[in-house]
This record gives sequence, C-alpha cells and structure tokens, in this order.
Amino acid sequence: MRTVSFAHMRPAEIVAERARCPVIYQPLGPLEWHGPHLPFGTDPLHAEAVAVRAAQLAGGVVMPTLFWGTERERRPELLRDIGFIGDEWIVGMDFPSNTVPSLYAPEDVFGLVVREQLNLLLRLGFRVILLVNGHGATNHMAVLERLAAEYTVASGAHVEHVLAFASTTNIGHADAHETSLMMAIHPDSVDLAALPPASEPLRCTDWAIVNGDTFTGCPTPDRTVPPGCDPRVSSNPQRGESSLERSAEGIAKRVRALLTARDDPGV
Repeated sequence: MRTVSFAHMRPAEIVAERARCPVIYQPLGPLEWHGPHLPFGTDPLHAEAVAVRAAQLAGGVVMPTLFWGTERERRPELLRDIGFIGDEWIVGMDFPSNTVPSLYAPEDVFGLVVREQLNLLLRLGFRVILLVNGHGATNHMAVLERLAAEYTVASGAHVEHVLAFASTTNIGHADAHETSLMMAIHPDSVDLAALPPASEPLRCTDWAIVNGDTFTGCPTPDRTVPPGCDPRVSSNPQRGESSLERSAEGIAKRVRALLTARDDPGV
C-alpha cells in the first residue's frame, strides 16, 4: 500500500483498502496550550501519529486530523491542588499566565462537529470507524463515547472511541511524557529553552504544566512538577517512541479483534 492517508490516496486505492480492511481512523483533539515549549497541536498531532502507525500495522485508512475539542471549567478542589485559590474561573488549561488562549469549542458545538464528521465517514462505506483521541478532558471524552455508542446502534457500522495514550493512568499535561511524544513525532516543534532553568521549581500555575498525580488529587506540597514528570529533566525521544509503539500496537490489536468479531457470526 502506497500510503494510509485518505487525503493522499486515489479513488482506486481507497476502494481497494476498504475491501481489504474496512477500517477508517479519525484522529482528533483541540488546539490547546501545552506550555511555552510545546506546539498547540500536541494532542491532535499525537492522535494522528498513533492512528497512522496503527493503520500501518492493522490496515485501514487515516482521515485528515480534526483539530477540534472541548473543555470545561476546573473544579475548586483541582484548582487548589494545582496551586490556585480555588475560586478562579479557569477553563481547561487556559491559566491566567498563558500568552495565547486555547481554541476550545463549546461542548454542544463540538458534538455537532463530530456528529457531522461521522455522517461523512459513513458515506464512505467503511465498517469500523475509530475516533482516535489525543485529549483527556472528561467532558470531551464523554461526547465521543456517547456518539460512538449512538452511531454503533443506529448506523450498522461499529464506531469506537480510543485514546491515543498507551495507558490512561495518571496522564499529565505538557509534562515529560507529552514532551517526549513531540520529541519523537515533531522534534523541531519542541523548545525546552522556553522553560526556566532546571534548577528552578516548575510551578504548575506559572506554566500550565501539570503532572498526572496532581490531576488525581495528589499534588506535591509546593504545587510544582516533580522531577520524574518534569519535561526539562525527564524527556527524551526514546520515551516518546516507546509510548507511540505501545499505543499503535494496542489499537491495532483492537482493530483485529473488531474485524474478527464482525466476520464471525458466532461471536
């Protein structure tokens, strides 16, 4: 197969791949602040890289990435864990110190965009549609889960939401993990020099960089990013590459299982 990218395929190539492996992947995620050292497209670019690798392993076609997503206001208890007072109105990762706002869509608008995209994908005739998501916001994922369930029942195709992360445990934001991912995918987009020297504490409130334990209610006493999650000291492309491989292999395994289930009337 010449390419897995729908946008770069000729009609005959699309038809041939659909007959061989009727799976289509839709990467998506919002354009969002990821510290001063990472690109705004970190989440969707991560989803895109994982989708392409999964398609190369298991077959199928990858749609152009959908740079859309949603977020909600932060709960007071999480704001306090991050280091704020707790009565601030902060949506997603748009902290007061950020220099550029994230492009979050309202939840209802995001749902309409994904719904219409699913309608378009169904017209293409693929039997399995995977929404490959790079964004971990609870409400964002809930929209995708709800639409996947609805369309699976109503359309005759199987629609599923899958996370681009190899593990859903303690996912941080703009931390060493996500920095390592970008080092592996788009190294020219990473600039660690935009962060303060490693000798200085990396305060979550100052940079909108938050480790996974803080999101789950276990922050450090001084509300800083711990060394193991600090992008300045614990990021490397090898770590990112390993995560990408695990994610792609996990999704490819799921694709094979879905196709087997659909082809076996006894399943």
